Amino acid sequence: MIKKIAPDKWKHFFVGIAMGIVLQLTGCWLLPEHFLLATALVLGFVVTISYVFELFSKITGQGHYEILDAVASIIGGVLGMTIVVLAAY
Repeated sequence: MIKKIAPDKWKHFFVGIAMGIVLQLTGCWLLPEHFLLATALVLGFVVTISYVFELFSKITGQGHYEILDAVASIIGGVLGMTIVVLAAY
């Protein structure tokens, strides 16, 4: 199953992990007393950034638009957020 995943999806997945880690750390730093709010905002940013990046590729013609790339980034982003949450708590 894992070997059937296209290499570009893995790239989006790993970039998503980094994005989730950085954004979750930033959210926790900016809103230390509001963990759930910070996490919800970060999830919204991960989804938005992942999709807007694909939309940008479609509009400009620079790159390849594929919704599954955004999904791979979102999955990676959620994993990155989870890593931060588990490490912090």
